[in-house]
Amino acid sequence: MFKVTPNPPDTNPASPDSKKLHDAAERALDYYLPPANHIKASTNQPERMFIANPANDSESLLANASESLGSASTMLNDFAALLENSQRKTLLGIAQVVMLGEIAVNQALDKVEVKA
Repeated sequence: MFKVTPNPPDTNPASPDSKKLHDAAERALDYYLPPANHIKASTNQPERMFIANPANDSESLLANASESLGSASTMLNDFAALLENSQRKTLLGIAQVVMLGEIAVNQALDKVEVKA
């Protein structure tokens, strides 16, 4: 059997179609992967979803932190009860670190002087 076209077909790299394809590829690469010197810093400020209200006093903030750490400690201990031995030990270690943080916050809360 005789093939009419060569394998692979002859293409002229200087043909107009090849030049258009090359230019389109360059534009796409420049758009999606700009050169390092063309990257602009973002001017958008990230939205703050959770902020500590500056109007809150230290006692309120520490009390809230203590409650949050106590809840986290309870959740970690409950979850550790469901795990196998090696994973349980890891989770109980994390729970202990959280509990130590709770103790530190409670000691700071004990030293806070309430303003009249």
